[in-house]
Amino acid sequence: MSTETPIIGRPRAFDEETVLGRAAEVFWRHGYEGASMTALTSAMGINRPSLYATFGSKQQLFQRAFARYHETQVAKARAALDQPTAHAAIEAFLRSSADRLTASDQPPGCLSIQGGLACSPENASISEILAAGRAATETALEERLSRAAREGDLPHGMDPRALARFLMALSEGHAVHAATGASREDLQASVDIALRAVTPHS
Repeated sequence: MSTETPIIGRPRAFDEETVLGRAAEVFWRHGYEGASMTALTSAMGINRPSLYATFGSKQQLFQRAFARYHETQVAKARAALDQPTAHAAIEAFLRSSADRLTASDQPPGCLSIQGGLACSPENASISEILAAGRAATETALEERLSRAAREGDLPHGMDPRALARFLMALSEGHAVHAATGASREDLQASVDIALRAVTPHS
């Protein structure tokens, strides 16, 4: 009997976190539907049997890659929201987002925006996964701003939920602009205006 390891067995020759990061970058640059299996396996440095044996399918690979990416992004957002005042939290959230969207060590923009804004009906679940990720960040924002409202740390009459939606819309819009070439300075200039609008007392 042959002693060779079957290629359909669970691969042990690569680090899953590393290859998930590489897969995320392919999805980020090309979107879910635009990311071919050839591009994915080439970037990940593994063959198709290994990919299927480890991750199951292209969709399951995307789910794993996005979950890893989203966990990192939410952690950064929550760190920004830990600032002691609403103004400081909003500024930290927007400025750190602008920095990440234009960072030189990753594709411009945001995986949660570029990954699947336009998907065919059979891949609607991809858009739903990404929307759920954005909603989680918006919820974290709303929770922080609701606390600020209770503490009297927001301008009188400011709706925490509407403000959270506005901040997410600005951040998502920045992602679109960053993906098409907007610079960090361009985005930070928009942040300056937003801060004057939403926290005029600061």
